[in-house]
Amino acid sequence: KATFPLLKNCPEINFIGSVEARDIPSGYCDVIVCDAFAGNVILKTYEGVGATLIKKVKEGMMTSLRSKIGALLVKPALKETLKSFDVSEYGGAPLLGLNGLVVKTHGSSNAKEVKNTLLQCITFKEQDINGKIKQVISNEEN
Repeated sequence: KATFPLLKNCPEINFIGSVEARDIPSGYCDVIVCDAFAGNVILKTYEGVGATLIKKVKEGMMTSLRSKIGALLVKPALKETLKSFDVSEYGGAPLLGLNGLVVKTHGSSNAKEVKNTLLQCITFKEQDINGKIKQVISNEEN
């Protein structure tokens, strides 16, 4: 609750305010601020839905000769689309508001996800994300 007015009064960001959970995967907003429990529930739910969706689409495309032929025709486009639902493509989630850089990834992460998490850490470090956050916050306090 204390974060809401701080973000609302920060002109450097596009603050939307409260969003519905159904709007999260559409890209309606780039950053969602919530407590750790709610954030974890949201992430795990969408990961589960994404994995189930991918599995069901693949199963559905193997049900008949016609669907298999169709699958061959759409395979390149479908593969690229489904890649956006693959959590291993993204690495971890940054924990902001700390004095250091922390990127949280799953304990069950595979090698690809760990690699992408490390690449994400390098990018955050090179872009001095923590320094930029501190600068914006200190400008708001003055």
